[in-house]
Amino acid sequence: MNIAAFITPKAEVTYLHDHMTIRQGLEKLRRSGFSAVPVIDREDRYVGVVSASDFLWNILDHNEPLEHVTMKQVEHMTLRDIIQGGKVRPVCIDTNMEQLLGQAQMQNFVPVVDDRNVFIGIITRREIIRYFVKKQLDIVNNKQLMQSLELEITRDHR
Repeated sequence: MNIAAFITPKAEVTYLHDHMTIRQGLEKLRRSGFSAVPVIDREDRYVGVVSASDFLWNILDHNEPLEHVTMKQVEHMTLRDIIQGGKVRPVCIDTNMEQLLGQAQMQNFVPVVDDRNVFIGIITRREIIRYFVKKQLDIVNNKQLMQSLELEITRDHR
């Protein structure tokens, strides 16, 4: 099944721009309540995902010793400086749900892009799981229906 029906559109997704400072990104991430969000560039192309731990490790890597950690020392850095490209690969809009299952095991959402790599939204792990649970329930219900029909046919032929 095509994934278009399961996409949470970009307009409803918390995302960051790669030109934001670490401080701006961290503040927006904190306000969102999410532990990781997509990052896009000025042309809305998908760049990657940044997580709370990416911020933490970057801040710690640029401050010594730990007691003197300050945001001032990393304020000049942008999200582009800390994002780990390729860590969370997006899928294209024409991907099917079966292809998403593996990616959903490793992350809470899968970014979706068009054929120009423009970010169009995400599919959450919850939506992927719902799809497969419904699919399995439909299979079980169809089997029960078939068994029921077979029983009726057998009774009618007696």
